[in-house]
Order: sequence, then structure tokens, then C-alpha cells
Amino acid sequence: MIIINVKENESIDRALKRFKKKFERTGVLKELRARQAYQKPSVANRAEKIKAAYKEKMYANDNY
Repeated sequence: MIIINVKENESIDRALKRFKKKFERTGVLKELRARQAYQKPSVANRAEKIKAAYKEKMYANDNY
């Protein structure tokens, strides 16, 4: 359960923003979407490798 303490004189918008950020860090929605459809481990591993290669390529482009 996520608990957000609303400080005195703090706007609701600000508290809601803190709640959303904290909620996103927990990864609940990401896990929920992943559980809606089964993905074979081999497919998940392949996707992870492709994503890592893409990130490495972007990093190399930025720094070299």
C-alpha cells in the first residue's frame, strides 16, 4: 500500500504528482500488462538482448 502524507499548505496537485511518481516506481502497471499475455522465456530473452543492443548503440552515438 502506498502512503502519501499531504503536508500542510500543500496543493492536492502536488500530492497527486508525488503519488503517481511513487506508484510508477513500484512497477505495478508494468507487471499487470506483462501478466495479461504469456511470453515465452526465449522470446523475452531475445527482446531483452535487442533492447540492450539498441541502448548500447545510442550510448555509443552520444559519446563518440
